[in-house]
Amino acid sequence: MTVAVALPLRPPAHRVDPRAVQWWRLQGLAALVVLAGPQLVVWSVLAMSPSWLLVTTIVTAALAVAYALVVPPIRYRIHRWEVTDEAVYTLSGLLVREWRIAPISRVQTVDTEHGPLQQWLKLASVTVTTASARGPVTIHGLAAPDAAELARVLTETTQATPGDAT
Repeated sequence: MTVAVALPLRPPAHRVDPRAVQWWRLQGLAALVVLAGPQLVVWSVLAMSPSWLLVTTIVTAALAVAYALVVPPIRYRIHRWEVTDEAVYTLSGLLVREWRIAPISRVQTVDTEHGPLQQWLKLASVTVTTASARGPVTIHGLAAPDAAELARVLTETTQATPGDAT
């Protein structure tokens, strides 16, 4: 017989690492290179390039720079996480806020990820896969040592929690 545990509905307690702001800014600037770079190359290579191509390049660059300056600090204020003996809590999103609660008894795997920019900034993401149709719970922008410790704690807690994670 399984007894349902009432999980407290409250915002998660911990913020991501402050370096996540820089990571998100670099991602925005990388998008600038990917989106505006080819436009600029085509405009500069073509002898009779249309003037609208230069205008779209400038607009794309302005939007990407505005995003890189404005959005990361807002994301930092919103994104939170917490792990208790009962659940993993995350709060993320900008326009659409997503609040996820994954009971520890439902955790199947715990993974850490270190992309190139994250490695450079000594950051990591922790992904907690559960038996949920909604998909895994991911905590982005943690300090790499904190992510490793979180993965260790989650693994130990999950192993000590009865249930089959289904």
